Amino acid sequence: MADLVKEKFDASAQDYERTRRKLIPCFDEFYRAALDCLPFEKQQEFSVLDLGAGTGILSALIAFSFPRVRIALLDISREMLAQAREHLSAGGDRFRFLSLDYQTASLPERYDAVVSALSIHYIGDGSKRALLHKVYEALNPGGVFVNADQVRAETEFVERRCRSAWLGRVRELRPADSDFRSELTRMELEHSTPIETQLAWLRGEGFREVVCSYRNLIFGVYSGLK
Repeated sequence: MADLVKEKFDASAQDYERTRRKLIPCFDEFYRAALDCLPFEKQQEFSVLDLGAGTGILSALIAFSFPRVRIALLDISREMLAQAREHLSAGGDRFRFLSLDYQTASLPERYDAVVSALSIHYIGDGSKRALLHKVYEALNPGGVFVNADQVRAETEFVERRCRSAWLGRVRELRPADSDFRSELTRMELEHSTPIETQLAWLRGEGFREVVCSYRNLIFGVYSGLK
């Protein structure tokens, strides 16, 4: 499965960022909610690991909001990381780029925050739980984990309703047919999990102040402190 995900994202790397606002109708609120979970002062120095960083959308927003932050971007797709390097080239050594599969690789070093956006829902529940353990171990004491992701509804009825509403909103934004088809193809590889289940896993791992701070149809943002 990891090879299929890598193949899909390698193929879409050039166009990925261009399509996001039309495929994520709540784009601004969604990413803003992720930023709001970071408990740091604007001028504070701290370190971040971005899991499944892709083209660097979340990392760029964090870097803009916190000018002294240092960010390691980790992704299985070299093509996506190449785009991130280009987009973040002005940041110099504030950024590092790691081509790794976070399902199988150890998370390097220790960080004040581990974040992820629209990545973890591609791995199965067992792998999610194993990853949460690695995230906890990779955080410094008092560190924060923030996941902005696609999530599953609590029941099949609500899930169908949320998916239908999302499709309706996307169609209103009129993405190119090729972009829409590509997104639907990627969604076939998903393993989304209900928010409440993931929050319970965080608490079981030892995280505190666990909360879902944002929910909009198939998208959610949750966090916890070590």
